[in-house]
Amino acid sequence: MPHPVMTEDNVAVITGGAAGIGLAAALKFAGLGMKVCIADVDQGRLTEAETKLSSIAGRANVMAAVVDVSSPESATEFEAAVRTRFGGTDILMNNAGIQPGSTLFGSPDNWQRIIGVNMWGIINGARIFAPGMIARGRAGLIINTGSKQGITTPPGDPAYNVSKAGVKAFTEALQHELRNTRDCRISAHLLIPGFVFTGLTAKGRTEKPAGAWTPEQTVDFMIARLDAGDFYILCPDNDVPRALDEKRMLWAAGDIVENRPALSRWHPDYADAFAAYVKQG
Repeated sequence: MPHPVMTEDNVAVITGGAAGIGLAAALKFAGLGMKVCIADVDQGRLTEAETKLSSIAGRANVMAAVVDVSSPESATEFEAAVRTRFGGTDILMNNAGIQPGSTLFGSPDNWQRIIGVNMWGIINGARIFAPGMIARGRAGLIINTGSKQGITTPPGDPAYNVSKAGVKAFTEALQHELRNTRDCRISAHLLIPGFVFTGLTAKGRTEKPAGAWTPEQTVDFMIARLDAGDFYILCPDNDVPRALDEKRMLWAAGDIVENRPALSRWHPDYADAFAAYVKQG
C-alpha cells in the first residue's frame, strides 16, 4: 500500500526528476493520481520526461522546470512556481545528484560542484520547501536521496562520499527538528539506494548488470518502507543483501569504537578479520 500522503491530487516535487530514480518516482506518483513537478538541469531530458508524465497524469497536472539545486535563488524560484501552480507541496523528494568521480587532491571546482549538487541541493530544497509544507498543516514527506557510500565511505571517490555523508547527517537533523516542531505533520526520510542501473551508474553500459536493481524496483521498495514508517530506507539489490550491508556499516562504526585504522575494511592488516566477521552468523 502507498503512504497516505501519496493520494490523488496531492503534489509531489522531485529534483533530478528527468531520469533514473527521480523519473521512476515521478511516474509512480503520477500513476497514483498525484500532481507532479520535476526539476532537472537538462532541458532535453525534462521535455521527454514531461511528455511521459503527461501521458499518465495529463499535461495540466505536470510541471517541469530547469533548476540548479545548488543555487538557493534557483530553488527559491522553483518553490514559488510550484506554490503558484499547485498551491503547495505534499511530497518533496530531494533526489538530484551527480557522480563524475573525484580524487583527494583533484580540481577544487569538481569538489565544489559535487558537494553543491549532492549536499547543498538537499539542504536548499529542505530549507526552502519545508516551512511552507509545515504551514499548510497537512501530512507530508521529505525524502532525501543518500548513499551507502555516505555511511561506509569506501576509498575511490572522496568528494561523493563527503557529500552523501553530509546528506545523512542533515536528514537526521531535519527529522529531529520536524518531530519537535509544534503542529508539524511532515516527516523526513533518508533513501539509501543499493546498486541501481541509472545514467549515474551505467558507465557506458547499455544493459542492466545482473546485480543491479532497476529504478522502478528501488521506488517500489521506497514506497513500501515509507508506508512502514522507516526513516532509514536501506535498499538491497540483486548482489548485496541487507545482512551484508548491515555488517559493512557496523564494521565501519567499529573502526571508531575499537580504534582501528581509518577505513580498516580496506587495510591489508584487517582483511582477514573483516572476512571472518562477514562470515559470522
